[in-house]
Amino acid sequence: MADITGPIHTLPGASHDVPDGACCDMHQDRLAVARIQGETDSFGSELYDVCQECLEEIRNYKDVGVCDWCHTESALRPYRDLDEGRTGPVYRVCAACRRKDQEWWAAEASEYEHELD
Repeated sequence: MADITGPIHTLPGASHDVPDGACCDMHQDRLAVARIQGETDSFGSELYDVCQECLEEIRNYKDVGVCDWCHTESALRPYRDLDEGRTGPVYRVCAACRRKDQEWWAAEASEYEHELD
């Protein structure tokens, strides 16, 4: 597992370039086919070099739990609050909360559209 320090703007699950000759972190006898971003916070990110088997396991994983914003049980995805910046905390948020947040930002942007003309 590689550890990247400093600001990283992508979210957990993002793919990054795999260094030549890197082996899977779980299966040292296999070459890595992907580098997947894991835990991410203001201190940096953990990156996992994975073989095809591990990559498929990651892609098939469904994160189900309690939404950090509305506290309902649902399928979750990593998400950032734009008010907290591109390197702010990563929340586990349901689709309804993500959609509501994106709609709010779209409405906010439309209020200032005339100023750009």
